[in-house]
Amino acid sequence: MKGEVDLQELIRQVKLNQRFREVGAIAAFLGVVRSTSATGEAVDHLELEAHEDKTEDDLAKISNEIKESPGVVEVVIQHAVGVLEKGDPIMAVVVAGKSRTDVFPALIDAVERAKREARIWKKEVLSSGQSYWVSNERAVEK
Repeated sequence: MKGEVDLQELIRQVKLNQRFREVGAIAAFLGVVRSTSATGEAVDHLELEAHEDKTEDDLAKISNEIKESPGVVEVVIQHAVGVLEKGDPIMAVVVAGKSRTDVFPALIDAVERAKREARIWKKEVLSSGQSYWVSNERAVEK
């Protein structure tokens, strides 16, 4: 739901990991609602929908698989749903690991996989009143 993306909470969760003493780097990504579409049109707001149970499973699967990477200790992902205004946080990802060379690639992988694999649907509503569903970086009329 709106407001669920909380970067500080994710960092707190990372610190609770029993292996946190191994951590030498934490990297974070915070995605926010842009004011323009990919084609440069003014965006009014986004409407995000998710299959609640399956989306949580999708994000957990991504996190667990990336945590198996050498040097990665913890991966946590949060994604908002509902009506989001320009500047609102959409998704936060935090990766903790032994060094920056471990966490940066894992962070990119987690963000890209969450965008691609999580069952979350994004409707972009333009200031003109036109709206469309965005899928894998391309707009689809609905």
